[in-house]
Amino acid sequence: MRIVSLLPSATEILFELGLGDDVVGVTFECDFPGEARSKRIVSTSALPEGLSPAEIDRVVRERIAAGEDLYRLDRGAFADIDPDLVVTQDLCAVCAVDVSEVHDALAFLACSADVLTLDPMSLDEVLDTITETGRVTRAEARAAGIVSGLRERLDGVSERLEGVTARPTMVLEWTDPAFTGGHWVPDMVVSAGGDSVLGFPGANSEMLEWEVIEAARADVVIVSPCGYRLDGATRLALDVIERGHLPPEAEVWAIDADAVVVRPGPRVVDGVETIASILHPERCGEPDRSLAVRIR
Repeated sequence: MRIVSLLPSATEILFELGLGDDVVGVTFECDFPGEARSKRIVSTSALPEGLSPAEIDRVVRERIAAGEDLYRLDRGAFADIDPDLVVTQDLCAVCAVDVSEVHDALAFLACSADVLTLDPMSLDEVLDTITETGRVTRAEARAAGIVSGLRERLDGVSERLEGVTARPTMVLEWTDPAFTGGHWVPDMVVSAGGDSVLGFPGANSEMLEWEVIEAARADVVIVSPCGYRLDGATRLALDVIERGHLPPEAEVWAIDADAVVVRPGPRVVDGVETIASILHPERCGEPDRSLAVRIR
């Protein structure tokens, strides 16, 4: 089977299922596992490099309003690969190639590939996408074992946190403007022994004024910007603190969002474990400093 993955999370799922040899096309963002970097890139960003968070937000809004693409799909690569299966999403136009563009490209190339669309909105649905990908790729047994292992790890976190007081926790998915965590992220916070502040399970990420965020009763703020890794998240967290935009008494942490938060694949369970270590180190130990660091 020749598979094209247009999502970093789908690439991670496919490799976890043992299908790395079947993956023949990926996006420019697919960097885990490392072997994914050896695959042909079929989707690239249409945004200029070096933009600040505010500039990225402005350009994205302008291009969406104008009906312009945020990603470039290499139709020539599609024609060369002639995939049997394309894995994509219809959840967020900012996150990956829109599924409608995928269908248009396949129709233009007269390609008969199946299209699997993964759109999880909750932590349970993230795990369900592994099951569904296994079903479509005939790797059901492998998928069942992976999901079982992930659920055991989540149960282990729950057992370690039995009886703790949930800590009010806010996750910032963007910092200029401010967006709070949505989709599966509030579920991650709750599973990690937190009470999600200004982030609601199964709802979209929400843009809020800084005055609302400053007034929120959050004990912990986790700065988790997509695409910035840990070093970038640290810089942005320091910037937000310097501007006085966070609840004054809150702990502030930076986290590698791409590794363990914003990509809805197996590593979100790593994210739950990391957030649990941030919130309750007395029960779960200190977090891995390659994934999260305390800023204040």
